[in-house]
Amino acid sequence: MTAGPAEAIGIPPGFGEIIDSHAHVGEIPALGLTDPPEKIVGLLDDAGIGRAVVMTYTELPGYDPNALEYVASAVAKFPDRLIGYARLHPWFEREAADFLHEAIHDYRMKGLKLHPVGTLAHPAEQASLRLIRLAAEYRAPVLFHCGDEPFTTPLTIAIAAARVPEAMLILGHMGGYFHVDEAIEVAERYPNVILETSAMPYPARIRDAVSRIGAGRVMFASDGPGCRPGLELRKVLKAGLTVEQLRLVLRDNIVALMAGVRH
Repeated sequence: MTAGPAEAIGIPPGFGEIIDSHAHVGEIPALGLTDPPEKIVGLLDDAGIGRAVVMTYTELPGYDPNALEYVASAVAKFPDRLIGYARLHPWFEREAADFLHEAIHDYRMKGLKLHPVGTLAHPAEQASLRLIRLAAEYRAPVLFHCGDEPFTTPLTIAIAAARVPEAMLILGHMGGYFHVDEAIEVAERYPNVILETSAMPYPARIRDAVSRIGAGRVMFASDGPGCRPGLELRKVLKAGLTVEQLRLVLRDNIVALMAGVRH
Protein backbone atom coordinates (compact mmCIF):
# COMPACT_ATOMS: atom_id res chain seq x y z
CA MET A 1 0.00 0.00 0.00
CA THR A 2 1.35 3.44 -0.91
CA ALA A 3 2.09 5.78 2.00
CA GLY A 4 -0.05 8.88 2.33
CA PRO A 5 1.50 12.37 2.08
CA ALA A 6 2.00 12.73 5.84
CA GLU A 7 3.59 9.30 6.21
CA ALA A 8 5.83 10.02 3.23
CA ILE A 9 7.43 12.96 5.06
CA GLY A 10 7.97 11.14 8.34
CA ILE A 11 4.67 10.93 10.23
CA PRO A 12 4.47 7.46 11.80
CA PRO A 13 1.81 5.11 10.33
CA GLY A 14 -1.40 5.25 12.32
CA PHE A 15 -0.47 8.62 13.84
CA GLY A 16 -3.97 9.99 13.32
CA GLU A 17 -5.23 13.43 12.43
CA ILE A 18 -3.03 16.51 12.20
CA ILE A 19 -4.60 19.92 12.88
CA ASP A 20 -3.27 23.24 11.61
CA SER A 21 -4.02 25.80 14.34
CA HIS A 22 -3.73 28.98 12.21
CA ALA A 23 -4.77 29.48 8.60
CA HIS A 24 -6.84 31.91 6.55
CA VAL A 25 -9.79 32.29 4.23
CA GLY A 26 -10.99 35.44 2.57
CA GLU A 27 -12.00 37.10 -0.69
CA ILE A 28 -11.57 40.87 -0.82
CA PRO A 29 -10.56 41.77 -4.40
CA ALA A 30 -9.82 45.40 -3.49
CA LEU A 31 -7.04 44.14 -1.23
CA GLY A 32 -5.86 41.46 -3.62
CA LEU A 33 -7.19 38.68 -1.37
CA THR A 34 -8.62 35.70 -3.22
CA ASP A 35 -8.35 32.73 -0.87
CA PRO A 36 -11.68 30.86 -0.83
CA PRO A 37 -11.98 27.91 1.55
CA GLU A 38 -11.35 25.45 -1.28
CA LYS A 39 -7.79 26.80 -1.52
CA ILE A 40 -6.76 26.00 2.05
CA VAL A 41 -8.58 22.66 1.97
CA GLY A 42 -6.64 21.70 -1.13
CA LEU A 43 -3.37 22.61 0.57
CA LEU A 44 -4.36 20.56 3.62
CA ASP A 45 -5.06 17.60 1.33
CA ASP A 46 -1.67 17.97 -0.32
CA ALA A 47 0.04 17.93 3.10
CA GLY A 48 -2.00 15.15 4.68
CA ILE A 49 -3.46 17.53 7.29
CA GLY A 50 -6.97 16.80 8.51
CA ARG A 51 -8.34 20.13 9.75
CA ALA A 52 -7.37 23.79 10.09
CA VAL A 53 -8.41 26.72 12.23
CA VAL A 54 -9.30 29.56 9.85
CA MET A 55 -9.88 33.28 10.17
CA THR A 56 -10.10 36.28 7.87
CA TYR A 57 -7.28 38.64 6.89
CA THR A 58 -9.03 41.74 8.22
CA GLU A 59 -10.71 42.79 11.43
CA LEU A 60 -14.33 43.42 12.23
CA PRO A 61 -15.56 46.06 11.98
CA GLY A 62 -13.50 46.93 8.94
CA TYR A 63 -13.10 46.37 5.22
CA ASP A 64 -15.49 43.43 5.06
CA PRO A 65 -18.68 43.78 7.13
CA ASN A 66 -19.59 40.17 6.29
CA ALA A 67 -16.31 38.65 7.49
CA LEU A 68 -17.89 36.67 10.32
CA GLU A 69 -20.54 35.22 8.03
CA TYR A 70 -17.83 34.39 5.49
CA VAL A 71 -15.87 32.32 8.00
CA ALA A 72 -19.08 30.67 9.22
CA SER A 73 -20.06 29.77 5.65
CA ALA A 74 -16.58 28.35 4.99
CA VAL A 75 -16.86 26.15 8.07
CA ALA A 76 -20.39 25.11 7.07
CA LYS A 77 -19.13 24.17 3.60
CA PHE A 78 -16.30 22.06 5.05
CA PRO A 79 -17.51 21.12 8.55
CA ASP A 80 -15.08 18.24 8.89
CA ARG A 81 -12.10 20.29 7.72
CA LEU A 82 -12.37 23.88 8.99
CA ILE A 83 -12.76 25.49 12.43
CA GLY A 84 -13.56 29.18 12.80
CA TYR A 85 -11.94 32.01 14.77
CA ALA A 86 -13.18 35.61 14.86
CA ARG A 87 -10.71 38.38 14.00
CA LEU A 88 -11.79 41.57 15.76
CA HIS A 89 -10.73 45.17 16.38
CA PRO A 90 -10.70 45.94 20.12
CA TRP A 91 -11.14 49.72 19.73
CA PHE A 92 -14.75 49.19 18.67
CA GLU A 93 -15.62 47.91 22.13
CA ARG A 94 -19.36 47.33 21.89
CA GLU A 95 -19.25 45.98 18.36
CA ALA A 96 -16.31 43.68 19.14
CA ALA A 97 -18.09 42.26 22.17
CA ASP A 98 -21.22 41.62 20.11
CA PHE A 99 -19.23 40.04 17.30
CA LEU A 100 -17.37 37.78 19.73
CA HIS A 101 -20.64 36.63 21.30
CA GLU A 102 -22.10 35.96 17.86
CA ALA A 103 -18.97 34.07 16.81
CA ILE A 104 -18.78 31.86 19.90
CA HIS A 105 -22.46 31.45 20.76
CA ASP A 106 -24.21 31.53 17.40
CA TYR A 107 -21.57 30.24 14.99
CA ARG A 108 -19.78 27.92 17.47
CA MET A 109 -16.38 29.37 16.67
CA LYS A 110 -13.47 28.46 18.88
CA GLY A 111 -11.25 31.48 19.40
CA LEU A 112 -10.31 35.12 18.90
CA LYS A 113 -7.56 36.53 16.65
CA LEU A 114 -5.92 39.88 17.45
CA HIS A 115 -3.43 41.41 15.01
CA PRO A 116 -1.82 44.57 16.41
CA VAL A 117 -0.31 45.48 13.03
CA GLY A 118 -3.76 45.67 11.51
CA THR A 119 -5.45 47.37 14.45
CA LEU A 120 -2.61 49.51 15.90
CA ALA A 121 -4.03 48.44 19.26
CA HIS A 122 -1.43 47.71 21.93
CA PRO A 123 -2.04 44.22 23.37
CA ALA A 124 -2.20 45.61 26.91
CA GLU A 125 -4.22 48.78 26.37
CA GLN A 126 -7.59 48.76 28.08
CA ALA A 127 -9.62 48.07 24.93
CA SER A 128 -7.52 45.00 24.16
CA LEU A 129 -7.63 43.77 27.74
CA ARG A 130 -11.42 44.07 27.88
CA LEU A 131 -11.78 41.91 24.78
CA ILE A 132 -9.22 39.38 26.05
CA ARG A 133 -11.11 39.13 29.35
CA LEU A 134 -14.35 38.55 27.48
CA ALA A 135 -12.71 35.76 25.47
CA ALA A 136 -11.50 34.26 28.74
CA GLU A 137 -15.08 34.19 30.03
CA TYR A 138 -15.90 31.97 27.05
CA ARG A 139 -12.67 30.04 27.72
CA ALA A 140 -11.77 30.82 24.13
CA PRO A 141 -8.06 31.15 23.31
CA VAL A 142 -6.70 34.44 21.97
CA LEU A 143 -4.29 34.11 19.05
CA PHE A 144 -1.94 37.07 18.65
CA HIS A 145 0.20 37.85 15.66
CA CYS A 146 3.58 37.80 17.43
CA GLY A 147 6.62 38.83 15.46
CA ASP A 148 9.07 41.63 14.90
CA GLU A 149 6.78 44.62 14.29
CA PRO A 150 5.83 47.24 16.90
CA PHE A 151 3.07 46.08 19.28
CA THR A 152 3.64 42.42 18.33
CA THR A 153 6.84 41.44 20.13
CA PRO A 154 6.62 38.74 22.82
CA LEU A 155 7.51 41.09 25.67
CA THR A 156 4.72 43.44 24.60
CA ILE A 157 2.13 40.66 24.56
CA ALA A 158 3.54 39.41 27.86
CA ILE A 159 2.05 42.47 29.56
CA ALA A 160 -1.42 41.24 28.54
CA ALA A 161 -0.57 37.72 29.72
CA ALA A 162 0.35 39.12 33.13
CA ARG A 163 -2.76 41.31 33.41
CA VAL A 164 -5.23 38.61 32.29
CA PRO A 165 -3.79 35.37 33.72
CA GLU A 166 -7.11 33.58 33.22
CA ALA A 167 -6.82 33.99 29.42
CA MET A 168 -4.91 31.57 27.18
CA LEU A 169 -2.77 33.61 24.80
CA ILE A 170 -1.22 32.00 21.72
CA LEU A 171 1.89 33.68 20.29
CA GLY A 172 1.39 33.12 16.58
CA HIS A 173 4.76 32.75 14.80
CA MET A 174 6.43 32.51 18.25
CA GLY A 175 8.33 35.73 17.78
CA GLY A 176 8.86 35.74 14.02
CA TYR A 177 12.44 35.90 12.77
CA PHE A 178 14.22 37.91 15.47
CA HIS A 179 12.26 37.46 18.72
CA VAL A 180 12.04 33.68 19.07
CA ASP A 181 14.25 33.46 22.17
CA GLU A 182 12.14 36.21 23.71
CA ALA A 183 8.95 34.25 22.94
CA ILE A 184 10.28 31.15 24.69
CA GLU A 185 11.35 33.23 27.69
CA VAL A 186 7.87 34.77 27.90
CA ALA A 187 6.26 31.33 27.78
CA GLU A 188 8.59 30.16 30.55
CA ARG A 189 7.47 33.10 32.66
CA TYR A 190 3.72 32.91 32.00
CA PRO A 191 1.89 29.55 32.06
CA ASN A 192 -1.04 31.03 30.14
CA VAL A 193 1.12 31.53 27.03
CA ILE A 194 1.28 28.99 24.19
CA LEU A 195 3.76 29.12 21.31
CA GLU A 196 2.62 28.51 17.74
CA THR A 197 5.09 27.50 15.03
CA SER A 198 3.92 29.10 11.77
CA ALA A 199 6.22 31.31 9.66
CA MET A 200 9.08 30.96 12.15
CA PRO A 201 12.00 29.51 10.18
CA TYR A 202 14.05 27.62 12.78
CA PRO A 203 13.18 23.95 13.48
CA ALA A 204 15.76 23.82 16.27
CA ARG A 205 13.90 26.56 18.14
CA ILE A 206 10.79 24.38 18.17
CA ARG A 207 12.85 21.67 19.85
CA ASP A 208 14.21 24.24 22.32
CA ALA A 209 10.69 25.44 23.14
CA VAL A 210 9.47 21.91 23.77
CA SER A 211 12.49 21.25 25.98
CA ARG A 212 12.01 24.43 28.03
CA ILE A 213 8.23 24.74 28.41
CA GLY A 214 7.01 21.25 27.48
CA ALA A 215 5.26 19.91 24.41
CA GLY A 216 1.89 20.72 25.99
CA ARG A 217 2.32 24.43 25.20
CA VAL A 218 3.62 24.33 21.63
CA MET A 219 1.23 24.06 18.65
CA PHE A 220 1.70 23.44 14.95
CA ALA A 221 0.32 25.98 12.50
CA SER A 222 0.99 27.06 8.93
CA ASP A 223 -0.48 30.56 8.43
CA GLY A 224 -1.58 29.17 5.08
CA PRO A 225 -2.26 29.75 2.25
CA GLY A 226 0.46 32.42 2.51
CA CYS A 227 2.81 29.81 3.96
CA ARG A 228 2.50 26.28 2.60
CA PRO A 229 1.04 23.87 5.17
CA GLY A 230 3.16 21.01 3.87
CA LEU A 231 6.37 23.00 4.25
CA GLU A 232 5.39 24.18 7.73
CA LEU A 233 4.66 20.57 8.73
CA ARG A 234 8.06 19.45 7.49
CA LYS A 235 9.65 22.16 9.64
CA VAL A 236 8.07 20.69 12.79
CA LEU A 237 9.17 17.20 11.79
CA LYS A 238 12.73 18.49 11.42
CA ALA A 239 12.70 19.53 15.09
CA GLY A 240 13.47 15.99 16.25
CA LEU A 241 10.51 15.53 18.59
CA THR A 242 9.35 12.18 19.93
CA VAL A 243 6.10 10.65 18.71
CA GLU A 244 4.46 11.55 22.03
CA GLN A 245 5.58 15.15 21.69
CA LEU A 246 4.41 15.29 18.08
CA ARG A 247 0.93 14.12 19.09
CA LEU A 248 0.65 17.09 21.43
CA VAL A 249 2.11 19.64 19.03
CA LEU A 250 0.32 18.43 15.90
CA ARG A 251 -3.10 17.68 17.38
CA ASP A 252 -3.83 17.20 21.06
CA ASN A 253 -3.03 20.71 22.33
CA ILE A 254 -5.40 22.50 19.96
CA VAL A 255 -8.07 19.84 20.52
CA ALA A 256 -7.88 20.44 24.28
CA LEU A 257 -8.22 24.21 23.81
CA MET A 258 -11.24 23.85 21.55
CA ALA A 259 -12.91 21.37 23.90
CA GLY A 260 -12.86 23.93 26.71
CA VAL A 261 -14.74 26.71 24.88
CA ARG A 262 -18.04 27.65 26.52
CA HIS A 263 -20.66 28.22 23.85
